[in-house]
Amino acid sequence: MILSDTAVRQRISVMVLALIILVFGSYCYNILPRESEPDITIPYVFISTDYKGVSPSDIETSVTIPIEKKLKGLEGVKKVHSISSEGQSSISIEFVTGTDIDDAIEKVRNKVDEAKNDLPADIEQDPSVFEVNFSEMPIVMFSLSGTCGNPCLKRIADDLEDEIEGIPGVLDVSVAGALEREIRVEIIPGKLAYYNIPVTAFQQVIYSENQNISGGAIRLGEGRFQLRVPGEFSTPRKYTALLWERTMASPFT
Repeated sequence: MILSDTAVRQRISVMVLALIILVFGSYCYNILPRESEPDITIPYVFISTDYKGVSPSDIETSVTIPIEKKLKGLEGVKKVHSISSEGQSSISIEFVTGTDIDDAIEKVRNKVDEAKNDLPADIEQDPSVFEVNFSEMPIVMFSLSGTCGNPCLKRIADDLEDEIEGIPGVLDVSVAGALEREIRVEIIPGKLAYYNIPVTAFQQVIYSENQNISGGAIRLGEGRFQLRVPGEFSTPRKYTALLWERTMASPFT
């Protein structure tokens, strides 16, 4: 009651004080730095190791546990969580709040390097150490669908990728979920052995023939035309005879 009675008696002072607070608050709101997508750093570091064709139990004993043993000496670690699945080991390290994440990543990489000697020698790739950066996550995602088939949708997506990358303010555009076109060559070892053709010779022929070759340039009057000899495979049947002819002409035959 005392506060309310005082505010009623000094109503002019209260109104002036409220006006000052309103003006000062509006000024601070306008000069306060803010972002629609702020860069948020979370105190997590992740370690991923691929070991194809290995069961989860073997992944745990041969990959996950040796790496976890090396991580025990890290400072500022709050929690270590690991998942051993078929063909992959995933380890997440949670650091205490306020930890310099760049310094933490460097220390984790050093520990992983120390653990490489204890890992199986037939691992194709070294363990990868990374963090989650929200600023690199996609802001807008588009989905393409249609009845024209995957190759057609892939061409449309590639064209849209080039167009969207040309928009000012766009950092990066990536196409995901589309299958890359490839030609699969399956050999019959018996026939290669019959003609005494090494597999390496056959591979060399495929590599050398699947190339576009520059043919130089010609001048016609005032015009200059660039010549190009297309050699990339477009259909499997088109170059079957050519591959066989080049292979038979190999010096190994």
